[in-house]
Amino acid sequence: MSTPPLGDDCASFDELLRAAAGAYGDREAYVESGGGRLSFAEWDRASDGLAGALAERGVRAGDVVALMLPSSIDYAVCYAALARLGAVTSGLNTRLGPREVAAVLERAAPALVVRDPAARLPEVPPTLPVLDRTDLPGLYAHPGLGEQRPAPAPEDPVVIIWTSGTTGLPKGAWFDVHNLKAAAHSAGVMSTPGDRRLVATPFAHAGYMFKLWDQLAWGVTAVIPPSPWSAAEMARVMRDERISVVGGVPTQWAKLLEQPDAERLPHLRIGIAATAPAPPDLVEAVAERIGVPLVVRYAMTESPTIAGTEPDDPPEVQFRTVGRPQEGMEVVVTDGAGTPLPPGEVGRVRVRGGCVMRGYWNDPERTAEVLTDDGWLISGDLGRFTPEGNLVLVGRAGDLYIRGGYNVHPLEVENVLAEHPAVRRAAVVGSPAPVIGEIGVAFVVAADPDSPPELIELREWVRERLADYKAPDRLVLVDDLPVTGMLKVDRDALRRDAEALEPMRR
Repeated sequence: MSTPPLGDDCASFDELLRAAAGAYGDREAYVESGGGRLSFAEWDRASDGLAGALAERGVRAGDVVALMLPSSIDYAVCYAALARLGAVTSGLNTRLGPREVAAVLERAAPALVVRDPAARLPEVPPTLPVLDRTDLPGLYAHPGLGEQRPAPAPEDPVVIIWTSGTTGLPKGAWFDVHNLKAAAHSAGVMSTPGDRRLVATPFAHAGYMFKLWDQLAWGVTAVIPPSPWSAAEMARVMRDERISVVGGVPTQWAKLLEQPDAERLPHLRIGIAATAPAPPDLVEAVAERIGVPLVVRYAMTESPTIAGTEPDDPPEVQFRTVGRPQEGMEVVVTDGAGTPLPPGEVGRVRVRGGCVMRGYWNDPERTAEVLTDDGWLISGDLGRFTPEGNLVLVGRAGDLYIRGGYNVHPLEVENVLAEHPAVRRAAVVGSPAPVIGEIGVAFVVAADPDSPPELIELREWVRERLADYKAPDRLVLVDDLPVTGMLKVDRDALRRDAEALEPMRR
């Protein structure tokens, strides 16, 4: 495992925060797009003050506190304060709807909700105490915990990270200090001392929540980008803020390459292709034009670190696989009984290691469905290993559709469609059809809206690369793909759209 500069001798977040303040001092911990900046020393001081103020208000170790805040310095101070207090942080994405928020609050049963009154968020039940964001700055000035510092055990819960709820009500994966410390050790090329990381995902997402120990141990500066996203503004922030690590979907990387000064990013050392595979020509173009490698990371809410590619992997490996297990993690592909399968055979992906959640919060039944007694997390993903040991994902168990008796994994088809020069993004879903059972409906964002691809050429493209029954039967051109509150493609919405299409003429 890679060893971070700090943290191995710290037993709690309180110790780590004080150590980071001493080691990094005036180095920036956070930069907001509006101009706000917070050093590690200021982060330590503000979070200690808030922890003391919350303790006076009755928040104790083990209590759950829900954060209904946008990505911000205030969010970071609250999270650190609760972690050092031994309380459990439950972040709520500000894009969640009333039904999802109600389900999360019911399951989490928070002792306190910290809410931004200016944000367009669902109301909190009147039975729950609420702290307004506007009151936070005054609490940062509190004297702090002083000598009344709790000593949370490393096995105590630190954070609950909620799934997007696309297959039902949200589930809360919870993690302890051991988990978050494991994240810092398994970071690999993603973390080096003094990195400046552009954090584009919402803070309630695992991409931030799971990396609190990692950020403190490596002394990473988190930069919050402006919203909404634009390539020009992205390039400006990356240049002005000396960003060294950044993630983006392939479309964003392609748009960044179109910027006239894309090569003027001397501080950038690595990029991440997020949520969708980056075609080989895009990987090569980023390496040639911007001068950095694009790597892939495979993760899920239940295990925010699993596998990844390496900077020196060839573009084909970056595009077609999610690489090899990261340090401290084990990955196997099994049949329905849990027996490991040989390379090349498709099965259920199982994961084990220090980054796997301890369970679903207050939900023992669903925990037992996915966590085995010997520590394996049974994912909903289907995949296979290449002879070289790289993991190839072929789809989700619930996304598979059966066309004329043949199984079709949408992700496999989407990856092939993404290689077509006229396709910017694509998602495929199965839709009921008479006689044949189900057909494949491809929702495609055209690379050039004025010259969109036609179904016949996309079908031929897929047939040349996959079995003929995997070629999509229908094409729907869209301006963009719908996403959930956690920025994943909303396949339920696409299935509804597919079923609403007029019947095919034969």
